[in-house]
Amino acid sequence: MTLPAQRHGTDPGRELAEPGFWQQPPAHRLAAFARLRAAEGPVFVPEGSGRGHWALVRHAQVQEASRLPKVFASAPGVTTPEPARWVRALFGDSMVNLDGPDHAQLRKIVQRAFTPRLLAAAEADIHAVAARIVDDVLAERPEEFVSAVASRLPLEVICNMMGIPERYRAEIADRVNHASENIGVERGLASRLRMPGRGLRALARMQRMVAGIGRERRKHPTDDLISALVRANVDGQALGARQLGAFFSLLMVAGVETTRNAITHGLSLLTDHPDQRDLLLSDFETYADGAVDEMIRHSTPIIQFRRTVAAEHTMDGHVFRPGDKVVLYYASANRDEAVFPDPDAFVITRSPNPHLGFGGGGPHFCLGAHLARVEMKALFRELLTRPVGLRAVGLPDLAGSNFDNRVRSLKFAFERP
Repeated sequence: MTLPAQRHGTDPGRELAEPGFWQQPPAHRLAAFARLRAAEGPVFVPEGSGRGHWALVRHAQVQEASRLPKVFASAPGVTTPEPARWVRALFGDSMVNLDGPDHAQLRKIVQRAFTPRLLAAAEADIHAVAARIVDDVLAERPEEFVSAVASRLPLEVICNMMGIPERYRAEIADRVNHASENIGVERGLASRLRMPGRGLRALARMQRMVAGIGRERRKHPTDDLISALVRANVDGQALGARQLGAFFSLLMVAGVETTRNAITHGLSLLTDHPDQRDLLLSDFETYADGAVDEMIRHSTPIIQFRRTVAAEHTMDGHVFRPGDKVVLYYASANRDEAVFPDPDAFVITRSPNPHLGFGGGGPHFCLGAHLARVEMKALFRELLTRPVGLRAVGLPDLAGSNFDNRVRSLKFAFERP
């Protein structure tokens, strides 16, 4: 490990390790990242464990690490803290925590299951679900956006695509909330002791549920993703019960949470930037794709992922050695002045827009990127083109997580009756 004397002297990355940093307003955190990007090379962030990690905060740094999986490995885990060995043994390794042949084989099975027919059906369903949600909103006039709108779309779409029976869905939504509500959030000692067990129990119940559905689909397949996954034949392999459970958990916690947060931030951004909202409404089909990508860049739903150095590598004058820990800060890379002129501005016509909201490329690029874009575009088409004038009220209630840009709640209202 690099010695403290080599850590840029004053430890400019120490702020990222302070418990209160992630509870600060977004502008404070973004200013800190801007200072780190101005440093000569990767900056060391000390951690309570005594080791710490190297912060990759520039767009080029994150891309380089993402595209060198043999150097910057996802195993033993991409989250902070890394998953305990017993947790991995009990629940199985998520695809995001695998490398090399194990990751390639699992990803190949999943990609084979996403047939053109299934994807076409999913896209048609997205538009139908988005329209139904907005119909319900107009009829019921709720006041809180996350629960009424942003959470519903990705949850219903993924459940429909997977073939989850309706009777399980309310419980799954509850389990997803319990499993993810405190990821990356600083808590008191009593809460830290209590909440991991609650989250793991929620995860275990969700995985048992989907494993049972998988067993049924092996015997009686239907036209859904679970059937395709448990019956896929890639080099003689399909997903086993534990692999299916781990993949479903990834879809639920990652796919639902990230998309709902991007949607919620999107409404807030359009409310705060009425000129961009007016431009989008002037020709929705022309500007929608750019608006969705700018919402993702600006909000960056996943703030960071962790990597472990597996082979010596030099980047920006710094030599990484096996065993070093690095963190890919997507939230900083997406504001890199070297790539995005006026990076703090929200500009739906930004072009090019090579944001890293779905990862920095390489084998771990997000499998759900296309569906997430389709979901966001379909929902905002319904929200903005109905004659009611939907807008956010006040600021989003952020969770203060160091892992994802999570929104607990956002008030919203209608400008016209």
